[in-house]
Amino acid sequence: MTNTFKWVGAVLLLAMGFMEPATAASMRCGTHVISWGQGSSSPGQYEVLKRCGEPTFRQGNTWIYERSSSVSRKIRFDSQGNILDID
Repeated sequence: MTNTFKWVGAVLLLAMGFMEPATAASMRCGTHVISWGQGSSSPGQYEVLKRCGEPTFRQGNTWIYERSSSVSRKIRFDSQGNILDID
């Protein structure tokens, strides 16, 4: 019985490694993950556009990507085009 619990625990840990992080600081675009707060490696507007395509809506420096009627992500950029936050 103990080996079964060890096996189940190992499988759960492995599965958690493949899950998308549940933070407001990242979003998935196809095979790409867009994140902010990574220092100088944080992508700017050009990289976001290249990886995610045209946003559904643009409101100044705020881009909104709607994936479905109930799922949308908002990216705010500063005046230099760097990501301020992802919501």
